Amino acid sequence: MTPSFRVLGATDLGLVRDGNEDAAFFSPRLIAVADGMGGHAAGEVASKIAITSLAALGPILQDGAVDDESREDLLLNICYTIDQEILNQSAANPALSGMGTTLTALHLTDRTIELLHVGDSRAYRWNGKKLSQISVDHTVMQELIDQGRLTPDEVHSHPQRSLLTQALMGDSGIDPVLVVLDAKVGDKFLLCSDGLTSVLSDHEITQIIKKSNESELLNTLIDETKAKGAPDNITILWAEIVDAPLTESGLLGAAHE
Repeated sequence: MTPSFRVLGATDLGLVRDGNEDAAFFSPRLIAVADGMGGHAAGEVASKIAITSLAALGPILQDGAVDDESREDLLLNICYTIDQEILNQSAANPALSGMGTTLTALHLTDRTIELLHVGDSRAYRWNGKKLSQISVDHTVMQELIDQGRLTPDEVHSHPQRSLLTQALMGDSGIDPVLVVLDAKVGDKFLLCSDGLTSVLSDHEITQIIKKSNESELLNTLIDETKAKGAPDNITILWAEIVDAPLTESGLLGAAHE
């Protein structure tokens, strides 16, 4: 039987933003979160471009005639397509100049998970006990961690923790990351915008996962983020690989509007 993602998704404005610049997409084989930036109206345009472009690629990725190498090329190249469309729309409408978005996606094959990643929206794997980040933030702070100049604990409260080294902005010189990981039925994954992870630590998220019924998990994560101020939009996808031919799909946030 073909494995599928069984997905729970939620998005929230948070307590400061007037609009939702986050966007998300979920389907049986492809899930993604994008976090737009660029001021009033522009961020939501960029994240919508990213999510709708990726969603349109989904059926092609499922074509049995597409081999592994070609599928990976398609996933990487969609980032350049998105980047070009952001550039085109910015050129056509100066009010959108400077807009951009992150993009973090998981594509499920019969044997693996393919992680596509640009920016600082995160992907985690949950093994029932431990939450492990499988994406690497494209941020200045992550580079300082890699260089040994900061610890993860120091970054969490750093005022410049959200400065990106990569994003889809139309002239980005992007270098999208595609990582292929083994996957099996029962594996669970968390995708989220940094509206969650800039407020709650991995330890806090882990404790909430351990204590929450799955049906309550996303609302509890959002409520806890709001209890700590929620300065940004919060978007979360919780996905489990199941051995069933599911069909449900949907759009959230800016992509749904």
